[in-house]
Amino acid sequence: MSIHAVSPLFVGRARELSLLGDALVRARAGASSTVLAGGEAGVGKTRLISEFTARADDARVLVGGCLELGTEGLPFAPFTAVLRGLVRELGRDGVAALVPGGTTRGLARLLPEFGEPDKDGPEARARLFEQVLGLLERLAEERPVLLIVEDAHWADRSTRDLLSFLVRYQRTAARLLLVVTYRTDELHRTHPLRPMLAELGRIEWVSRIELRRLTRREAVAQAAGILEREPSPADMDLIYARSEGNPLFVEALLSEAGADADLPESLRDLLLASVERLPDETQELLRVASAGGQRIEHDLLSAVAGLDENALSRALRPAVAGNVLTVDGEGYCFRHALIREALHDDLLPGEHTRLHTRYAEALEDDLAILPAPRGAIELAHHWHSAHDSTWALVSAWRAAAAARKSTAYNEQLRMLSRVLELWDQVPDAVERIGGDRLDVLRQTATVAHLVGEYERAIALAGAALAEFDHDAEPIRAAHLLRQRGLTRYDLGRAGYIDDLRRAAELVPADPGRLRGQVLESLSRMLHRPGDLPEKLATAELAMEIGHQIGDAAIEAHALINLTWAGFGHSEVEAQSESFARARRIAQRDGAYNALMRCAISESDALEGAGRHERAAQVAREGVEEAAQYGLARTSGTFLSINLAEPLVSLGLWDEALEVVEHALDLAPPSPYRASLQGYAIDIALARGEFDRAEALLGSSRSVLSRGVFRDQNVLPHLCREVLLPRGRGQLDEAVEVAARALKERDLLATPRYSWPVVVAFASLLTSVASQAGASLLPRLRALGQELGAVGDLQRAHRLTFIAFMGPESSADARPFEAWEAASGAWAALRQPYAQAQCLVGAAKAALAAGDRREAAARLARARELAGRLGARPLLEQIDLFGRRARIGGADEAADGQPLGLTARELEVLREVTNGRSNREIAEALFISAKTVSVHVSNILAKLGVATRGEAAATAHRLGLFDGG
Repeated sequence: MSIHAVSPLFVGRARELSLLGDALVRARAGASSTVLAGGEAGVGKTRLISEFTARADDARVLVGGCLELGTEGLPFAPFTAVLRGLVRELGRDGVAALVPGGTTRGLARLLPEFGEPDKDGPEARARLFEQVLGLLERLAEERPVLLIVEDAHWADRSTRDLLSFLVRYQRTAARLLLVVTYRTDELHRTHPLRPMLAELGRIEWVSRIELRRLTRREAVAQAAGILEREPSPADMDLIYARSEGNPLFVEALLSEAGADADLPESLRDLLLASVERLPDETQELLRVASAGGQRIEHDLLSAVAGLDENALSRALRPAVAGNVLTVDGEGYCFRHALIREALHDDLLPGEHTRLHTRYAEALEDDLAILPAPRGAIELAHHWHSAHDSTWALVSAWRAAAAARKSTAYNEQLRMLSRVLELWDQVPDAVERIGGDRLDVLRQTATVAHLVGEYERAIALAGAALAEFDHDAEPIRAAHLLRQRGLTRYDLGRAGYIDDLRRAAELVPADPGRLRGQVLESLSRMLHRPGDLPEKLATAELAMEIGHQIGDAAIEAHALINLTWAGFGHSEVEAQSESFARARRIAQRDGAYNALMRCAISESDALEGAGRHERAAQVAREGVEEAAQYGLARTSGTFLSINLAEPLVSLGLWDEALEVVEHALDLAPPSPYRASLQGYAIDIALARGEFDRAEALLGSSRSVLSRGVFRDQNVLPHLCREVLLPRGRGQLDEAVEVAARALKERDLLATPRYSWPVVVAFASLLTSVASQAGASLLPRLRALGQELGAVGDLQRAHRLTFIAFMGPESSADARPFEAWEAASGAWAALRQPYAQAQCLVGAAKAALAAGDRREAAARLARARELAGRLGARPLLEQIDLFGRRARIGGADEAADGQPLGLTARELEVLREVTNGRSNREIAEALFISAKTVSVHVSNILAKLGVATRGEAAATAHRLGLFDGG
């Protein structure tokens, strides 16, 4: 396996690259400007500039960097570098010819090639500044100039003055873009660059960019590019925690040695450079602080360091001024976690043990010095780091309990895992914590499920089940089997029903809490139509037990099961009342899991009934609640799925994508990730972003292939498997997928998820002129007639299906009325995309009937809806139909562009007319060559020509780009 030194993928900087690209476009048009780009060391400023300059195309790129030479850099270093590069390119005389006034004595201060410099003094300095600006002006007359000054935090006074001068007077030089980079972490309170940046930031044509650290998902993409494979979630958790999303640190920490390997020496030197400039007493205090963690309270540091207030403040002040520590409330934080790690790694073994013991003893004396559960968790950490196994185990067990009370489930899992690690090192562990190892395993499995570590939860439950005789200890076995069954279901693993049925056999018959939990869980998982009587009976029994013993969680969960089973999508109000009752029961005892499931179930039921606004509201409130309960990664991301779905239905696609992006950043369990990505795929397909859709579909496909999932996961995925090849014009492949599905899948079991698939098949098969497609139509028609349709949403799908397929008898054919009924149903549900698609069908039917006026009206409304959504393929279909039928103003498309071309297609046509290749166009417009190819194909089709040359000739003939 190969490994790249740096990631071949450029991730997480699309916005910054776009801002720079926009600035360059303005510069080309004559509006010079400056961009100030800041970020901490390693965050990717140099990579950003490299990627940007590679796309600068026709601009002359001039690059100069400031040098670190003590407290002051080398005078005019970046401009000397720029001038030297110009001399190499143009020759001394070539550069001299560009200098205004015919004299280069000012430039002689930068390079000796230009002779003897002027005498010192204000006039000489002013002449140098004017000559540099004039040189840039002359260069910009030939072509746009991009001047990049890197590492301005090391700039000397002279460089800062010249740079400030150029920024203030650059508007005299048309087509000049200045980009200045600097390290924000070097800008301590008295740094001379700070006031300069503040002053320049107030100038109208100056903008600022600050590069943030990468999100976890972006860091995963970076790591995958380096390793040529996606790292394991466990490795990535550790890498991201250590790097905090700094791209350079991610690269440095990725190695064959693993995510927990020692810091590379080059990275250690970079991290400790700012520390080594501090006074000795400050460095010593920082070593003490490093054992306290990333954030340390003032009082705790004082107690451990043994310093009075004056001495502590005297030692801390240089660390804060030097931006190694930052003040955070009543404590201090290291600027970056790896600085603390590097300092901590430098502690000698005896020093390491002694410091952590001192921290543990200080916390034992006054645990209230830190808020719960942080105090208990840090105490456990320090005993563990002090290598005291007994107290490390005991304190970890207590910390786990404290974390659970605070719903800090990730921390609880970490503490329980430590108890398991230390178990064999403490002979009297059972007496110390009041429970045996199987109790710890069961609790750890439960918490692993809560935080979304599903694979681990199954492994822990399985390990515990293998260690004892189930018949001899039926209660313990039933607990573990229930836990494993629930987790297997969430992960799409087979065997979940077997686990729950076995648990029901083992649990005692008396109406106790465990019996109620097992029966409720079993009723929840019975989904097949033939299981309905058992599901209802089991749920009712569980609800009775929950009510009898006063367990709100069991009662509420069982009522949710009954609500799902007892109401259809047409009984929305009664169903909502039942969910409200379940919520009241759960709130009675703070049963947060039942509350979360109630929000999940109600939002899902509302969306299935076509009540999109209410579904979104319930899901959005549930996402907020999940964060409060510490369940953002599990229940919260599931509810994000239920929020994205109605947003997609309502045409709020950009908002839906924001919801998806935020949820994916939480690294949800893989089935949840696949469902979230599914809605991003739907939007990408509707907008013609087929490369993005294909990449996401591949990721979802790999998840679904590893488990046994329900129709709510599988059927939307099947729909996408048809729509992608169809969107790309690969109709035979799309028909093959449809044929296989009609043969292998039961599409009658779940109408809510089957109808979109059936409609997609109808749209495909009625539009292809192939024998394979035609042969599937009778089977599809029979399926549509047999498939039930309950509720407004399913009825809208059925009306659309009928409009596509038409009646069985041609005598009953009324296609316009069928399409009108379908579009009216979607309008009532406020689903603009489906409505627009049906309006196109209505327009075609109206035209076929000879009613051009009605056809034009339907087409105009469809274009309006599709334009708002950015549904490019549908817009192109509308324009093509309108142009061929000569209706609807098709020669002037939605954006006012000629010949039905979109704004982007017009840009591409301009470049084609200029004789550029696809690659050259891609670089000029900041898009991929494959996307350019798609645009060119669309342009040829819309213009009705066969070649790029004919397209260019058409553009010239029509004068599309005359005067511009």
